[in-house]
Amino acid sequence: MTNSLHAGTFDHRTHTPEATSAPVRVVLVGLPPAIRFALEQSDEIAVVGSLASAEDMFDVFGDSRRRPVDVVVLDPHQAGVPAENVIEQVAARTKVLVLSDVGDATAVRRAFGAGALGYLIVHSDQDQVARGVHVVATGGLVVGKTIAPRFATLISSGPAPYPFPQLTAREQDVLERIAAGKSNHAIARELTLAPKTISNRVSTVFAKLGVAHRAQAIVVAREAGLGRG
Repeated sequence: MTNSLHAGTFDHRTHTPEATSAPVRVVLVGLPPAIRFALEQSDEIAVVGSLASAEDMFDVFGDSRRRPVDVVVLDPHQAGVPAENVIEQVAARTKVLVLSDVGDATAVRRAFGAGALGYLIVHSDQDQVARGVHVVATGGLVVGKTIAPRFATLISSGPAPYPFPQLTAREQDVLERIAAGKSNHAIARELTLAPKTISNRVSTVFAKLGVAHRAQAIVVAREAGLGRG
């Protein structure tokens, strides 16, 4: 049975007991119907949702009645919110495969920095998209054929490596501002995010840095060269 959800659909059927291996449960966000059709040709993939925007996706995650999603395949540039924001928020809940027609160096670096495990160009062949879903579902890394030859350069080019690679791009933005002595409310205003979102992100940053409070975080960050601009 398929239920409508805002501008998209989401199917929360359960699998029959006799099934030997459950298919990978996939939700599509901001992608054309042709992608769903292509993935539905595989018996090993169950497209359980096709949503127009990231806001719909967050509603899905908030519904405890639905079974977990294994992979979200999304075009962050069509999802209705800034690319890094949607990738980071979805990646905090499940695995993310980006499927987009934007494949420049900045877009690829930001996607992986925000937590994506795969990046394919939207015009990839059907088999490559299906394989990408399976690779990402198992925690592997996948890049498209047009990106692969320059992947190392895309990821490594740019400024010197960030001193805390365990942080996502948005967490880095928060730590930079903490190091500069800014309050949570000031950070929320600058990043145009809710204060509660910033509070949660600050707690995550502290946990990843292994510090107990803000003063320790400032010391650690400034010793690494942050907050001096």
